[in-house]
Amino acid sequence: MTTEKKPLSDWIGSKEEREDTIGLSQALSANAAFDQEFESLNEGDALPALWHWFYFLPQVPGSKISQDGHPERGGFLPPVELPRRMFAGGRLKFHAPLIIGQPARREGEVLKVTEKSGSSGQLVFVTVQYRVHQAGTLCIEEEQDIVYKEAGGTVPAPVPVDQMPELAPDAWSQIVVPNQVLLFRFSALTFNAHRIHYDRPYAMSEEGYPGLVVHGPLTAVMLAQLAHRNSKQALRGFSFRGRAPLFDMHPFRLTGTLEEGKVVLESQGPDGKTSMTATAEL
Repeated sequence: MTTEKKPLSDWIGSKEEREDTIGLSQALSANAAFDQEFESLNEGDALPALWHWFYFLPQVPGSKISQDGHPERGGFLPPVELPRRMFAGGRLKFHAPLIIGQPARREGEVLKVTEKSGSSGQLVFVTVQYRVHQAGTLCIEEEQDIVYKEAGGTVPAPVPVDQMPELAPDAWSQIVVPNQVLLFRFSALTFNAHRIHYDRPYAMSEEGYPGLVVHGPLTAVMLAQLAHRNSKQALRGFSFRGRAPLFDMHPFRLTGTLEEGKVVLESQGPDGKTSMTATAEL
């Protein structure tokens, strides 16, 4: 007797709720991973933008982890069977700062599940909404776009250019060297065991990448920090979209330009091509 599979659209409206304390220890660990981006962090301080990603983590037992390092499919998110899963982008509004040292609550809901077929094969797009509350106040509203894809072929290694694209005179920029230690530490901060970020033989032989893959959220966090560091202003909103993967093989560049109360941002691979676009509202 076979059990008929439920359509993935049945997961629209799926909800979960998680509680966590915005602990100082995680914030200090993140600050160390980002080479002391912030001079000091203490209980009672505001948590830097996007660092709520280091909290409310799914603590899945090892027996429930798939071969690729992701938790087994199903539960809150739909059980999409396509092998490759990526955090493709998101949109956030910051209504009030999360305060380090205080408890908080995150509510999640699956908003959309869309199945498509394109030139690269079958695709499933899932949009999830999160609302983070602290002390009775809505602090963060967020939508995450997750895309599931077929395995596909080998991803070619980027070919570094002799000279990166010229920047505007008033542009901000930062060169990032994505070494294995940084990638491992970010995986630890997010309790993300996806092997493409730390297991080079797996990333290359099983998933066809030329090296270790830089986490999309890591790039997004660094872009947000570039905007904050140079504008000296808190972020009211942030949106980003991944366009191509980055790898640990070569340095890459972050850029930002201030335009009428917002910062237009992007990351550029060693080949000079845009790998992520983002906008920070100040």
